[in-house]
Amino acid sequence: MKIAVINAGSSSIKFKLYRHHTLELLAHIHIEKIGEDYSTVTLKSLDGEKVLDTVIRDHQEGLEQIGSLLAEEDILEDFSSLDLLAHRVVHGGEYFREATFITEDVIGKIEVLIPLAPLHNRANLEGIRISMQKAPKAAQIAVFDTAFHETMPKEAYMYALKRSMYDEHKIRRYGFHGSSHAYVLGEAAKFLGKEANELNVISLHLGNGSSACAIEKGKSIDTSMGFTPLEGLVMGTRCGDIDPAVVLYMQRVLGMSVDEVDRILNEESGLAGICGIKDVRMILAQEDEASRLAIDMMVRRIKKYIGAYMALLGHVDAIVFTGGIGENSAVIRRKVLENIGFGIVLNREQNAYNAGSISASQSSIALLVIPTDEELEIAKESLKLLEKNKNMTI
Repeated sequence: MKIAVINAGSSSIKFKLYRHHTLELLAHIHIEKIGEDYSTVTLKSLDGEKVLDTVIRDHQEGLEQIGSLLAEEDILEDFSSLDLLAHRVVHGGEYFREATFITEDVIGKIEVLIPLAPLHNRANLEGIRISMQKAPKAAQIAVFDTAFHETMPKEAYMYALKRSMYDEHKIRRYGFHGSSHAYVLGEAAKFLGKEANELNVISLHLGNGSSACAIEKGKSIDTSMGFTPLEGLVMGTRCGDIDPAVVLYMQRVLGMSVDEVDRILNEESGLAGICGIKDVRMILAQEDEASRLAIDMMVRRIKKYIGAYMALLGHVDAIVFTGGIGENSAVIRRKVLENIGFGIVLNREQNAYNAGSISASQSSIALLVIPTDEELEIAKESLKLLEKNKNMTI
């Protein structure tokens, strides 16, 4: 029996195929640059790796390419032979606090939430709809990025706005990257030889989109992203925290439309806004003042959140770095951790290896680099839901 996890982004699809119960990874297909002049399809399986350069116009073609590739490699006959498809959905709002079987009602609610995560939820829905056509008999489950943060107390998720903004419109902090924060929490617990519900952890998911999470006794109590994935840390193209009056100024004084402001804050700000480049690797290779400023701003914001979460948690067992930057940039980790205080001491030699413990023996807090696996966490959450509903056996 086989289960698949589909993580559909705005211009990408991550597809992982697992053997049911053991969760042995049978195949991983990553499609990038959907809708662009050329696309890349990377297949990793038990037999090795294959890379294809092609043109994939949309997600329908992407999933068809995945099906064809799996059949050619004798990994999966076709989608209809799958027992379960689990889907990452970025925004669940207040509708979804845990993994959920997908129905037409669920689809309708995910659609309603598109304005809160337009690039993400729209793509997630596309993956769901295509999968339901291709595997109509398989169980289909949605796992929401926001669900992990549903344990935040009211004082953490409420904004200090007129109360009706929450009561009538549900404007509040939701948080994202939940599957990633949950996964690295579990891995940190294994590494430290403790139960997850015993740990206080600051989790830093650093990538093109970045977020920090304060985890107390295994539960999220605060996180940097908010109503949408725009708030918080300085990201590749997103501004993170700013004075909300800046938005009013852009509209009233600069004469910008709502759509223009939205585009600038989400697509033309962050690192790219400061130095014209969103890729940290490329920025670090530059020696100009704008590139140095972009990195300094990014690092400073991360440090501020660590300090805030140290105060909230009181005692911290570990700081975990994950995500593309968190896992692979020894330079960023060093800049974040050096001279930060709190008895934190970085082992610079270990830091160069991009995995495991990077804390010196005298450090008061464990410093860990843990590669995230959102798809595996989504698969685990889906199987938990099936276990609760044993009448829906697969």
